[in-house]
Amino acid sequence: MNNDNTKLATTALVASGLGAALSYLMFQRQQKSRPRSNSMMFHIPSDAPKSIGNSRTSFIFQDPEYDMNSGDRQSSVSDTTILMPHSHEERMRRRIAARMAVEDENSQPRQSVTVRVPASSANCGPGYDCIGLAVDLWTEVTVSRADEFEITAEGDGAEEMPKDDSNYIVTGVKAAYETANKPMPPLKYHVVSRIPYARGLGSSSAAIVAGIIAGLVLAGHRLPVWGSESLLQIAASIEGHPDNVAPVIYGGFQVGIHNGTRWVTERIPSPPGMQCVMFIPDFIGKTSAARAVLKDTISRSDAAFNIGRVAFLVHALALGNLDNLKWGVQDRMHQPQRAEGLYKHLFPMIKAAEESGACCAFLSGAGPTVMAFTSGASGDIFTQREKERTDYSVAKAMMEVATTYGVKGRIVVTQASQEGARVVKVDPPFSSEFITFRDNV
Repeated sequence: MNNDNTKLATTALVASGLGAALSYLMFQRQQKSRPRSNSMMFHIPSDAPKSIGNSRTSFIFQDPEYDMNSGDRQSSVSDTTILMPHSHEERMRRRIAARMAVEDENSQPRQSVTVRVPASSANCGPGYDCIGLAVDLWTEVTVSRADEFEITAEGDGAEEMPKDDSNYIVTGVKAAYETANKPMPPLKYHVVSRIPYARGLGSSSAAIVAGIIAGLVLAGHRLPVWGSESLLQIAASIEGHPDNVAPVIYGGFQVGIHNGTRWVTERIPSPPGMQCVMFIPDFIGKTSAARAVLKDTISRSDAAFNIGRVAFLVHALALGNLDNLKWGVQDRMHQPQRAEGLYKHLFPMIKAAEESGACCAFLSGAGPTVMAFTSGASGDIFTQREKERTDYSVAKAMMEVATTYGVKGRIVVTQASQEGARVVKVDPPFSSEFITFRDNV
């Protein structure tokens, strides 16, 4: 290499080194100049509207690890960290920047809203207070501004449903207005119910979620989801656990826990072609009575039994291994106690369902409904050969047990719903001349 080439290479190396050093110094200077805050505080950008500074923070629980202003967070995850496919929360954190609580992101208040909510089945055997699925039975709740309070209802359980402010729909609406920090106006409610009332199919959770969503829409208030799941926090704080409200909100199978800061939930995959065959008794099952028969403590062996069954259940669902579901739904924490004290038909019905071809069967929620999962459905079942499925034979076997034990009721066949609650009608609409939302909402 001649002298000219040597000088050129040396100059290039020095220039690149100086450039890197200058970039590093500027980066460090920017980092030091960023405002720091405690992990549970909410940073308001200097150019944000002043109204945000007066926003109310309620029912919002932010995980400290998602505080982008936290020093610990910045040291562990920088904006140059490679994101893995599962890093949904981190992607959203970067997208929405410094959001730490409720932004006062108000939309236009509405005059009327109709919310559609699914039924749900909690526990699924061993998943006591933590696992549930959305069921394809739907109730529609319409809430409108009015001169005075009124509740009307039609459909399944309309006569039994409370018509005063003890109704969980009203409880949900109140919670929404409290979160929005706005006074709740007089409202009228109309319920078209297709979820059996107080039968272990999540009628109370459906009412809570419908009320919260309706209240938020009427108040013109929106909540953050990523990193806080604010709607879930409100609903679970009313219900006390996430096994019903999580699938009502998000659909599908959900497993939920409290992580010490807030409620969190994740979807469990569900096998295709699976149907829900339900024996729904004519009598009401009170959750308070169903919990009263349970002991405050359980043995170590029973705890280990349930832990193993929950893991087996989630594994069977995730892999679509329907043959393993019958072991995955076994339980020692609540089903034996409730069968002995309240539902004598439970275990004979489970046995009959499984012997007739069901993948599994279990007590739905706190009862009295018994649910069985069957397989083989494909497309519209009324155009499919019946012998390819087992729903009819399982339904017949369950009804025979009910007759033997003198329990009156009916069989309903449906499926898990992959969709949760949603707004189906609103006045004035969200759709406009340049954008049309689903169902022209």
